[in-house]
Amino acid sequence: MTASWEALSAKPPAQKLGFFSRDGRLYDCLFAAQFDRPLLDRLCALADHMRDITKDRSGDDFLRGLLAHKRVMLYFSQPSTRTFLSHMSACHILGLRVMETRDLKTSSEVKGETLDDTIRTFASYVDLIIMRHNGAGVAERAAWVLNTSPRPVPVINAGSGPDEHPTQALLDIYSLQRYLGGVDGKHIVMVGDLKRGRTVRSLSQLMRNFKGVRLTFAAPEPFRMKPDILEFLTTHGIPFRETDDLGSALKDADAVYMTRIQDEHDKDGESKGVDYAPFFLSKARMALLPKHAVVMHPLPRREELPAELDDDPRNVIFRQERNGMWARTALIAHIFGLEDQVLARRP
Repeated sequence: MTASWEALSAKPPAQKLGFFSRDGRLYDCLFAAQFDRPLLDRLCALADHMRDITKDRSGDDFLRGLLAHKRVMLYFSQPSTRTFLSHMSACHILGLRVMETRDLKTSSEVKGETLDDTIRTFASYVDLIIMRHNGAGVAERAAWVLNTSPRPVPVINAGSGPDEHPTQALLDIYSLQRYLGGVDGKHIVMVGDLKRGRTVRSLSQLMRNFKGVRLTFAAPEPFRMKPDILEFLTTHGIPFRETDDLGSALKDADAVYMTRIQDEHDKDGESKGVDYAPFFLSKARMALLPKHAVVMHPLPRREELPAELDDDPRNVIFRQERNGMWARTALIAHIFGLEDQVLARRP
């Protein structure tokens, strides 16, 4: 086991997988590279099965009893609505007793306590930590701290700085499979602030698991996808193109993944003066989209996806949102080694 944080953190994600896995399953969920195709397929099938089980009261009671003896900490130092609620709901489905910290002013960090000590304190009381933090790599650091401690409690990364959001990418794959019948061979258009959007970064990395996928990145010049993701796609032979003409990209799209401008990350007012209107969806632009296609968004949304488009059946953003609860329920069940037990229960 790697003893040095400096040695581990310097490695690319693909070389860290063994440190965060146990007995052939994820122990910590920290980055998108941990999801290979067999695991994605299993988690999507498990999420579907859980949905079926809970249509009956007895099945719902069965799931709720699986982890009724366990506790979880939701440690969210960044604002969140959907990610927080869907993880909490997933925990409730499996019977986990939930504790939460959402305001750091109420924790001992304001007294100068280190993150390492805060995480180890949480681990003294709970069996799982789900965390969102504005710092890059913080969830990974937390997992390393616990894995090298006497109480190695699992960590799920619910959003880490601008770099990773693996559970969002998981629910996005689950949504694409439900509404398009699969991801292989699809053309996916990602739109908006791609430079600072951790959701599109993680989703792009998952494309290595699928055959014949094409990506189009439509973004204002200052907010184009970062070179590391473009290099990743090139290395894995995934074709992509960048454009400032959203209309041309929509005409043969299977999925359009909209994102908002993430001006909370502005350092010198980068977002001011940038014309985002060419990257908004409208009724006219929706008319260019094939009838079978879907529009997705990690939310929250702004002008880029107006509410007037909510009645269009291709707009699946609220169904996508609900999918997050089930994808995360499946992930937690996997981490605790419950897959076989759940699948053995018939609806």
